[in-house]
Amino acid sequence: MSTEAGRIDARADDRRAILPTGDAIVRYTARQRTNHWLVAIAFVLAALSGLAMFHPGLFWLSDLFGGGPWTRLLHPFLGLAMFIAFAFLAVLLHADNRMTPGDWRWLRQWRDVVSNHEERLPEVGRYNAGQKLVFLVIVLALPVLLVTGLIIWRQYFASYFPIPLIRLAVLVHAACAFALITTIIVHVYAGIWIKGSVRAMTRGTVTAGWAWKHHRAWFREVTHAARSRPEPD
Repeated sequence: MSTEAGRIDARADDRRAILPTGDAIVRYTARQRTNHWLVAIAFVLAALSGLAMFHPGLFWLSDLFGGGPWTRLLHPFLGLAMFIAFAFLAVLLHADNRMTPGDWRWLRQWRDVVSNHEERLPEVGRYNAGQKLVFLVIVLALPVLLVTGLIIWRQYFASYFPIPLIRLAVLVHAACAFALITTIIVHVYAGIWIKGSVRAMTRGTVTAGWAWKHHRAWFREVTHAARSRPEPD
C-alpha cells in the first residue's frame, strides 16, 4: 500500500472512530437563527429602499414600500433595525470569527478553495477565513453606515451638520453600502454553492459528514465535547 493510501485509510479510521453515523450536529441554536434572519430581512429591505433613492433608474423599487415618501421614511429605521440586530449576533459569534494563522494559509490557497480541493487546506474551525472576512466587513461597514446615516437623516439630524459634511457622508454611505451589498451577495452565493449550508440556517443542524468535510477542526471540537459530557444517570 502506498504512503498516500495509508494516510487516506488512517483518516477514514479516525473518522469512523469519532463519527456517530447518521447523527446531526447542532450548528446554530434557535436564538442564533432567529437573530440571523432578522438581520437578513432588515438588510434586504434597507438595501432595496436605499437603492431606490440612490439612482432614478432604481426608483421603481420604492413601489415595494408604498412610494417615495414612505421609502424615505422607512429606510433609516430599517438601517437602525439591521444595526441593532447584528450587534446582538456579533456578541454571540465574535469569538469564533477571529483570524488565525491557519486562516491566512487558507486564503493563500484560494485556488484549492474554488476548485473544491479541501483535502489540501488546513483544517477549518467553526468558520473558514472567507466567512470571517464577511463578518469583518459587516462589523466595519455597519458602524460607518450608522454614523453617516445619522448625518444625512434630514428629518432629525441633518440640520446640525454643515452641507460639505453631509455631502461627504452621502458619498461614504453609498460606498460602504456598495461594499456591504457586494459582500452579502458573495456570502449568499457561497452558502448556496456549499451544499448543506442552507440547512444550517433553516433547521439549525448539519450532517456529521458535512461538518467533517468543511469544518473538520470544529467537528473534532464538538464531538470531543459530546463524548466528554457525563452520561445521565
